[in-house]
Amino acid sequence: MSGAELGMTAGDLPPGAEPYSTALQSHLKQAWQERAEGYVPRTHHRKADGGPQFTNRLFLESSPYLLQHAHNPVNWYPWGDEAFEEARRLGRPVLLSVGYSTCHWCHVMEEESFEDLEIARYMNEHYVAVKVDREERPDVDAIYMSAVQALTGGGGWPMTVWLTDDRKPFFGGTYFPARDGDRGAQHGFLSVLDGLKRAYDQDPIRVAETAAGLTEHLTRAMTPPRGEGLPDAVGLVEAAEQYQSRFDPSYGGLSGAPKFPSSLPIRFLLRESRRQGDGQLREMALLTLRRMAAGGMYDQLGGGFHRYSTDSRWLVPHFEKMLYDNALLVVAYLEAFQVAGDEEFADVARDILRYVSREMTTPEGAFYSATDADSMTPQGEREEGWFFTWTPAELVAVLGEERARVVGEYYAVQEQGNFEGRSILHRPRPLSAVASELGMTGSAVLAVVEEAREPLYQRRSQRPAPLRDDKVLVAWNGLMISAFAKAALILGERGYVAPAIAAADFILGSMRSEGRLSRSFMRGKARHNAYLDDYAFLAAGLLDLFEATGDARWLEESIALDQVLASHYEDEAGGFFMTSDDHESLLVREKPSYDGAEPSGNSVALLNLLRLHELTTNDEYRQRAERALGAFGQLVTKVPTAVSEMLLALDFLLDRPREIVIVTPGDEPFEEARPMLSRMAKTFYPSKVVAVVQEGAPLERLARSAPIARGKLVQDGKPTAYICQAGRCQLPATDPEVFWDQLKGDLPQGQP
Repeated sequence: MSGAELGMTAGDLPPGAEPYSTALQSHLKQAWQERAEGYVPRTHHRKADGGPQFTNRLFLESSPYLLQHAHNPVNWYPWGDEAFEEARRLGRPVLLSVGYSTCHWCHVMEEESFEDLEIARYMNEHYVAVKVDREERPDVDAIYMSAVQALTGGGGWPMTVWLTDDRKPFFGGTYFPARDGDRGAQHGFLSVLDGLKRAYDQDPIRVAETAAGLTEHLTRAMTPPRGEGLPDAVGLVEAAEQYQSRFDPSYGGLSGAPKFPSSLPIRFLLRESRRQGDGQLREMALLTLRRMAAGGMYDQLGGGFHRYSTDSRWLVPHFEKMLYDNALLVVAYLEAFQVAGDEEFADVARDILRYVSREMTTPEGAFYSATDADSMTPQGEREEGWFFTWTPAELVAVLGEERARVVGEYYAVQEQGNFEGRSILHRPRPLSAVASELGMTGSAVLAVVEEAREPLYQRRSQRPAPLRDDKVLVAWNGLMISAFAKAALILGERGYVAPAIAAADFILGSMRSEGRLSRSFMRGKARHNAYLDDYAFLAAGLLDLFEATGDARWLEESIALDQVLASHYEDEAGGFFMTSDDHESLLVREKPSYDGAEPSGNSVALLNLLRLHELTTNDEYRQRAERALGAFGQLVTKVPTAVSEMLLALDFLLDRPREIVIVTPGDEPFEEARPMLSRMAKTFYPSKVVAVVQEGAPLERLARSAPIARGKLVQDGKPTAYICQAGRCQLPATDPEVFWDQLKGDLPQGQP
């Protein structure tokens, strides 16, 4: 195929690749003609006119990650039958490469190997190469990551797996340096490719046996052990003890490095502290949040957290930012604010939401997925973290000498820097120590710093920004909907409601067809069947949005999403599969349980069922939740730290959940109920459901879905609160103090 056939600058056939069909050439040519204005191919291999030298099938995809590889000299295929049929036809193994668009080491392996002409030619002549975006296809990622973990004892991205033509793995790893000796590796990627291709050709029986054994292991590993009945509080106590034994008393989190925000489950510790009356668990959670927010892992100017810290002090991050991390951390900081009453925690939550609003929100109101770890330097080189770091001279150029001195001391900006000769902004010293050294009061220092943040942010915005992954994922949007909705309710700041509603409207309007969700949205199209976490996280977000608005619509939509789960994802034995019953058939139909950087879909779905039970009084929800908890009971009892998010559901079940309904006479229920809501919202009382609704038609509509609202009337023309538990209600309260006394009587001893 010539450049003329594909369009003058669209790119030629990758070296050593099988010729493209006429139909494929036509599709690629059309895609090139329809490319966005100003399109810049991401490759070192360019023609004289600036066009790409090579183009592969990934140019037809919408995933930002796949498009990053569309002009590699590797003849990439997307995941699908075509690739495996081609492998079968040619008698070749499949090389599966899995990553995501903001992954630093994925970029490194692309630069070193997939842009290398010799390596690409070898791959094209001896393999069928398949690229997968793990964020669009978590089902594929989970299966082969389990295989890599079985083979190597660890995992991560980029993930590299060798498969037979029937999709069974026989070898795998993560990042491979390109050649022998690179980065100290004994065997480089090219040598591994050659060795495994020879083994595939010369010892097919051994390869088949290895693949069969690994597949059998996957079937066992991805199906949780049979439950032993409904778990009790033993798993909660055991998890708390394990976290205590591994806690870092200096910097918070678990001891050692790297440190991930999810490694110490803050929300679980706050609940268990409440349940046990254990102040140490509470302080573990609060110290961790304070240290994280003071570290370089937190973007001190723009808000939001980077993915993880490479050291034990939360100082040097891996600079990518993920939507899910920030959504989950908003909720953790809001709950810490409820527990401690410290505005510092509320301010971090506000800062994250401000970052999401101005950098991660689509024109339609949904939320983008992530931003890259790498950015371009003034010299035109891609470098991790450069965008976020500063020198003293750069501070002076923006702020002037005096203000720069204050800001530099506060954020520890030094000439020698703390990362690649530049400084990651962080706050290693107490404010009092900084103020004393500067001869200022603490409030004066903070005033200078706060005044400086916006001009520094604006100057930083003029730098080449890290690439943003612009796809919209239902699951991650569900988490961020929860974050905005909870902020509206807990902080009493109604401005947070609108972004949550906009995102929910977009997903339900543009990513749902005939009641079924799609996983992702990009380039104006919704794609891929949705997974368990898409339904579960969105349903949770809509429940939180219902509590923040009182609008019955969101409860009704959450119920509808659960009905899809019940029909297409639920296991009769309890719990849910990752994929629907009409999804593509894969090696294993996973039933996810382990909570990692993101909660498992089962953990969130369980808590949804319990909340729906409290709101609707439909006992079927409770039965399904208990059946699911029973199915995972062995994990909860024996390895509770692996299912830390599921422990939130168990805590809710073992507690005494309360149903709180506030009925108002006017058409601004949250404003009218503010005297009652403000104190309740700032109190950490997680085992409850809340409905704030106007009497009349809104109440009548709500009562159809939530019978707890039925018969609740305004008394004496005033907002009236009802606190109920298992169908038994206290006397209606119109006095905020009476309402508070009723609620306070249910709080554990020692709770404020």
